[in-house]
Amino acid sequence: MLRRLVLRQALSTSRRYLSERSSRPPLLSKCASFTSQSQDQSTTFIEHSENDRDSPPAPVNMSIDRSGLYNPTEHSHEPTSDSELIKHLKSIIKFRGGPISVAEYMEEVLTNPKAGFYINRDVFGAEGDFITSPEVSQMFGEMIGVWTMCLWEQMGQPNKVNLVELGPGRGTLMADLLRGASKFKNFTDALNIRMVECSPTLQKLQYSNLKCMDEDSTSENGIKRTISMLAGAPISWHASLDQVPSGCPTIILAHEFYDALPVHQFQRASHGWCEKMIDVTDDSSFRFVLSPRPTPASLYLMKRCKWASSEEIEKLNHIEVCPTAMDLTHAIAKRISSDGGGALIIDYGLNGVVSDSLQAIRKHKFVDILDDPGTADLSAYVDFASIRQSAEEASENVSVHGPITQSQFLGSLGINFRVEALLQNCTEEQADSLRTGYWRLVGEGEAPFWEGPDEQVPIGMGTRYLAMSIVNKRQGVPAPFE
Repeated sequence: MLRRLVLRQALSTSRRYLSERSSRPPLLSKCASFTSQSQDQSTTFIEHSENDRDSPPAPVNMSIDRSGLYNPTEHSHEPTSDSELIKHLKSIIKFRGGPISVAEYMEEVLTNPKAGFYINRDVFGAEGDFITSPEVSQMFGEMIGVWTMCLWEQMGQPNKVNLVELGPGRGTLMADLLRGASKFKNFTDALNIRMVECSPTLQKLQYSNLKCMDEDSTSENGIKRTISMLAGAPISWHASLDQVPSGCPTIILAHEFYDALPVHQFQRASHGWCEKMIDVTDDSSFRFVLSPRPTPASLYLMKRCKWASSEEIEKLNHIEVCPTAMDLTHAIAKRISSDGGGALIIDYGLNGVVSDSLQAIRKHKFVDILDDPGTADLSAYVDFASIRQSAEEASENVSVHGPITQSQFLGSLGINFRVEALLQNCTEEQADSLRTGYWRLVGEGEAPFWEGPDEQVPIGMGTRYLAMSIVNKRQGVPAPFE
């Protein structure tokens, strides 16, 4: 009965939210639809003997073993002069006297302070390298706003709450959320918006898209406040979650954030389980190798093993683990436990062990992971089962709900009502854009109504993306999870 009441409350809030909503013009996407590589479902794992479990981590300097490497990557691109990032990566390998982990490579490629993929440019949208759900349609951010307001009401409508977004991209999701919520003054007056973003370029875009202004006067602690004029709420930027002030009820949004966290890859070999590493060949190109002995990341792999069933382990030849995701989830759960509130995680992934899913995307096309690092986005499937275990291990005061599909999540919050309302008052061109955006958010596979070029057919993300929530148990079950 309680769950039905919560869901009814969500739909009621959704209708109130959407009836007050003044829409922005629907986005007209010019790019080909974003598709996903199919993942080999034969996921992988690692095993260690009892002696291995007690042995200390191996030294960083490693010998190289290529004999058991599974499907070594072939390069088809022509040799080019090394970029600054490539020189930097090669210098790290040379300084170490041996290869680096896939996670280290991924972290440098994405967030190197000088040449990282996310740091110095806008990579989102039709003119970038990929499109995310907030860029597809305003309806996505509006539904996240519905969820956020529902949770705030379940929290007892506190007069101060930190609204934190991890990796907010251009700020499109937060902008749509605030536009939709701007008529609900009790809610917006309670907000302290916290954007966790490490890219100076994206921080400037977020500042602009959220219509920010710096106040003339300074606050009590001597710091000048920045206000988002979309809802009159104060906003600040932080390099990491641990820099966000604690002690206040917190709502955390993580949309397509976990997939960019660095993963370690492991492969079953004849002599046991080995971590895949990245080395430089004699002709100065990058290639994969295997570590001949346990690495520090093996400790996280053993933890992940304990969370899986024996049947799941037996059929695996590869596995990806993400220590950063485990640690981040632990920190989120601890904060929610002590301060109250909840978190919403939406990403593409699996509710179980993830195999060899790491992929590179440049200009909406898949490319080789080792090809011209720094010019393509790297991402991997999210292990939602691992997120659940990490949160439950962190605190007894939190509960984890989901994952459910994005289609179920958005549908239960009222996206069907919203698209019908928008279609009442738009041009034919806008209606086509709305239908396309709606299908991409909640559909599965190719859109059946599409009459345009085959290479641009909209691909639904409704079942490929999953939603999970972590909340303080005092809040009960969050909408629309059951």
